[in-house]
Amino acid sequence: MADRPTITKEYILSRLLSDPAAGVLNGDFRIGGWRDDNPNPKPAAVLVPLVQHRQGTTVLLTQRTDHLHHHPGQVSFPGGRMERLDTSPVRTALRETEEEIGLASELVEVAGYLDPYQTVTGFRVTPVVGFVRPGFELELDSFEVARAFEVPLSFVLDPVNHERHYRDVRGQRRQFYVLPYRNHYIWGATAAMLVNLYEKLTGE
Repeated sequence: MADRPTITKEYILSRLLSDPAAGVLNGDFRIGGWRDDNPNPKPAAVLVPLVQHRQGTTVLLTQRTDHLHHHPGQVSFPGGRMERLDTSPVRTALRETEEEIGLASELVEVAGYLDPYQTVTGFRVTPVVGFVRPGFELELDSFEVARAFEVPLSFVLDPVNHERHYRDVRGQRRQFYVLPYRNHYIWGATAAMLVNLYEKLTGE
């Protein structure tokens, strides 16, 4: 890590994609060995919020409530499916973020994009990276979001924290990333997007 450049706001801006269409498709099929056989994935977007504290940048994450039908209890980025009136992935990510955690769009400065991520559940997700000014107060949607928490960006950028776990699914072994942070089990698509953020910012 000592030979890497200082991770400033300007550096992050220089490393992210400026056009979501320029990314290389990432997804469960590449990381876990799932078949990429969905010809019509549903478009979705998430916000990857980078909170710029004076003492260092953090990544804001949420934990879904346990009663949800899809991915109950999992750690995720705020976001969701694109709706008919959404004009862009940015609009989807900001709208969903405000609905889920009450973070107003005017507090987010869009920085760029990570590679699109296709999930085994049939979504093609555009990760929108945004800088967030600290000092905000969140209002969580209690139906969808159990809690919100922050992870230091330095933790994400340390490859020691990128674990690969395995699970047998329908007789086949599938691989997925896990980033265990304190008492939080960050895994699956969210962990893979964090690893992609690491790849973008470090070139590795």
